Amino acid sequence: VQLVESGGGLLQSGGSLRLSCAASGDAFEDYVVGWFRQAPGKEREGVSCISQRGENTYYSDAVKGLFTVRRDNSKNLVSLQMNNLKPEDTDVYSCASYFDAAPSPSLSILEADYDSWGQGTQVTVSS
Repeated sequence: VQLVESGGGLLQSGGSLRLSCAASGDAFEDYVVGWFRQAPGKEREGVSCISQRGENTYYSDAVKGLFTVRRDNSKNLVSLQMNNLKPEDTDVYSCASYFDAAPSPSLSILEADYDSWGQGTQVTVSS
């Protein structure tokens, strides 16, 4: 599956933004999708992920209660709604996926588990 992010931009502290991850390919419902972010010179951080059919979600402590991940398998789309953004949320945000056709929901935020990555979209939050 190939992934393309959109929705990044420049906004002021306290604002909201919704990122989208569009997937091409078949059987999107068999892929777990995660959102990661990375600033220059820093390690990539996993912020959220969603299981194949949306049954389970994960949020890092840094974004819990502020970000919401959803998916629409009929449209091959995953979104990340980000609220109350702060300057420290400034990063390149990327979506990624891994295949898991098991009947039970899968959920991993380990970067090494993901094998397809989008190009990333820049989010800049000014103070």
